[in-house]
Amino acid sequence: MHLRYKYRISPTVGQQRAMTRIFGCARVVFNDGLRARQEAFEAGRPYISDTALSKLVITEAKKRSDREWLKEVPAAVLQQALADLNSAYNNYFRSLRGERRGPKMGLPRFRSRKDRRQSIRFTRNTRFKILQNGKLRLPKVGEVKVRWSRGLPESPSSVTVTRDASGRFFATFVVESPDDPLAASRKDVGIDLGLSHFAVMSDGEKVDAPQFLRRADRKIRSLQRALSRKQRGSKRHTKARLTLARAHAKVTDARRDWLHKLSTTLIRDNQAVYVEDLAVAGLARTHLAASVRDAGWSQFIGMLEYKAVRHHRTFRRVDRWFPSTRMCSDCGRVGEKIPLHVREWSCPCGSVHDRDVNAAKNIRAAGRADLNDRGAQVRPAPVPAPRGEAGTRRKPAPPRARQAGIASQSARGRQLMMPSGGNRA
Repeated sequence: MHLRYKYRISPTVGQQRAMTRIFGCARVVFNDGLRARQEAFEAGRPYISDTALSKLVITEAKKRSDREWLKEVPAAVLQQALADLNSAYNNYFRSLRGERRGPKMGLPRFRSRKDRRQSIRFTRNTRFKILQNGKLRLPKVGEVKVRWSRGLPESPSSVTVTRDASGRFFATFVVESPDDPLAASRKDVGIDLGLSHFAVMSDGEKVDAPQFLRRADRKIRSLQRALSRKQRGSKRHTKARLTLARAHAKVTDARRDWLHKLSTTLIRDNQAVYVEDLAVAGLARTHLAASVRDAGWSQFIGMLEYKAVRHHRTFRRVDRWFPSTRMCSDCGRVGEKIPLHVREWSCPCGSVHDRDVNAAKNIRAAGRADLNDRGAQVRPAPVPAPRGEAGTRRKPAPPRARQAGIASQSARGRQLMMPSGGNRA
């Protein structure tokens, strides 16, 4: 599977200027391509193909006096900026046709030069190289120092250089990494995610919510007030903005590190992990929005999912409409809705349940049932028959005759997938 390995890099002042120049060129090409397609749509012309767009905003633009500085940056970086634009349009068209899962995608938007978060991507065609001294050689930039925290398992296929809002630079390598299966475990766990406790396990273990943003809230509020008192555009305003961005980055890094450690522990100790498919986007629009975003449920579930695939573990999402809280984990009786302030409740069968532990047990039971429905091994595995018992062989099936006169559907499928003049951007 493809994995991303992210490292902090320390470019010199000259290298930072070179990267900023490449950031700007990639942003201009992206915006020029978006503007060209918008103008074609408003004029009633057909959708501009990817090849024609590349020729228009890169090849021919370099010949003009107002875009001749595009020659100073690697051409592959500009092509990758257009590839990002084409991917955004493809996602939009697939979303319109109902072929894309998840929320509806909108039209791509222009990139702003005032946005401190910028990124560029170098592919193998740009001939980036990791040197013997540990530095990263980038075209038109030079040899950049990398803070290696761990080694790369394979040779990377691409590297993305990013600058975050706090002014830090990172290099993210895409690597085709082999699976790392872990030893089989007899344990499985159901997880109920919450706010008072971040995770409650089906075995009764409770993990407290660290609330990184809440703990740093006082300092962030103070920095935000100090920023509001500075004159916009001044050097002190820029300095105060960077200080605030670094405080937010510290909270983000601490949360990500904690989620990685917890998800790794759960995948390592359990053969199967079951969680509830929460509607995080909907919960983030309620009065609990700040706490929901601070918890990082979506990020945690994503970590569990890809780590389970890599380490050959089982991961399942239980339907969000499953009544895990108000169902008795002993008798299966489904009761009425339980208010949030009620943390314990009793079932008519006589069982007394902790609200969260009971929900985790039900999630585990529902995950096991769903796993069995999807083809898990429930009955004993087949055993090879003795040589004397297996005395007959099944005749091989005749080769399937090739059907003649049926045209290939691949060309027509490609035509349907390509956006035409009728698809309006």
